Amino acid sequence: MHNKKKVVAISGSTRTSSTNMNYIKAIQEFAADVFTVTIFDGLMNIPPFNPDDDTENAPAVIKDFRNQLKEADGILICTPEYAMGVPGSLKNAIDWTVSSMEFSKKPVALITASLSGQKGHASLMETLIVIESIITEDTQLIIPFAKTKITADNKVTDDAALSQIKKMIAAFSSLMNEQ
Repeated sequence: MHNKKKVVAISGSTRTSSTNMNYIKAIQEFAADVFTVTIFDGLMNIPPFNPDDDTENAPAVIKDFRNQLKEADGILICTPEYAMGVPGSLKNAIDWTVSSMEFSKKPVALITASLSGQKGHASLMETLIVIESIITEDTQLIIPFAKTKITADNKVTDDAALSQIKKMIAAFSSLMNEQ
């Protein structure tokens, strides 16, 4: 068998024990035979985006973030919706990749796991499309009432959500294999 694909996962929540991180860890387990998931945990360390610093001499934390994305075969984002939008820390991190193009032509899976999620999801989809991510209908998912569908030890308890997640994992794997 060929080498497993490498996925970098980013949680849009900065909480230590967030529902979104629980979903990432559940996916890490479900997909273990298909791809490896490395969790990017430096979202809180990324400085506010400043075009003056967006050069070859970008801050070390930005260079590290960009390198992790570059080396990945795919990017998994699992995020809540904050105030009907994208969490600022996640949007800020993505802004650091616009000129360096780490998302360009990169397979992306997006899960918005929140109370509702539609508006934040739509907003982030617009960003991901404009920065040329490869994302399909089958590699995105909104999980409403997300907190009620997963346990603190990463067990998805909702059959419909579990089925959708597994379908998304298969679609994401196929998308990465096409690249």
